[in-house]
Amino acid sequence: MSDSSDYHNLIRTAKEFLRMEEELYGRFHVPDISNKINDISENFSSPELDTQDGTNAKPDSQSHLPESANTLDELLDICLISDVLRTDLSGTRLVFGTGNPDADLMLIGEAPGFQEDKQGEPFVGNAGQLLNKILAAISFERKDVYIANILKHRPPNNRDPLPQERDRSLPYLFRQIELIKPKLILCLGRVSAQTLLGTNEPMKKLRGRFHSFRDGIELMATFHPAALLRNPALKRDTWEDVQMLRKKYDELFK
Repeated sequence: MSDSSDYHNLIRTAKEFLRMEEELYGRFHVPDISNKINDISENFSSPELDTQDGTNAKPDSQSHLPESANTLDELLDICLISDVLRTDLSGTRLVFGTGNPDADLMLIGEAPGFQEDKQGEPFVGNAGQLLNKILAAISFERKDVYIANILKHRPPNNRDPLPQERDRSLPYLFRQIELIKPKLILCLGRVSAQTLLGTNEPMKKLRGRFHSFRDGIELMATFHPAALLRNPALKRDTWEDVQMLRKKYDELFK
């Protein structure tokens, strides 16, 4: 039954049936519940439940989109319920980001690892400890910058983020960047740099210079700290990159 008229037809049919029963078995009282039926039918046809296409979608579904967030806390709440951010590793913890929400320098890695998933914070394992030393070498602390990843959930076996995972995660990261409004971004690792710059160029062509990003942000790429742990020979190039980054930062804020 789709509207109140169907309910009234049902009531009339029921009353006629009861009248016939009354003739056979004697008189009894039938209460008039038409008004209650109207109330019920109005609730079922509430505009808060129905949509124009009849899909019964929630009226606030738009509020779950990253662009609807006006603060980092609101974006965090959205990310917590966004299944599109998950990888095919079950039971992972959201790793949103950490640091100064008003930072002028934002560091973006690739994806959380085991320790990051366990603690819910990016770069807290061995690579994170090395990153702290790199930052200290150019007179930064973690509380001075903001740190996030392309993916916000850990992929299995610490594999590289898949293209479809990056595509699903980017709108949330872009909104995060828009809310923080950094002047500089340092991409840590090939996947991070290639994803944000929309390129397949190798790290050797991406590092050592600044790239124009969105909203006037300048972006630099360098090796991921985990790569330095595997191949210490990359430390010299990374040191040159972060020195260049510090010089640019000082030029912008002198």
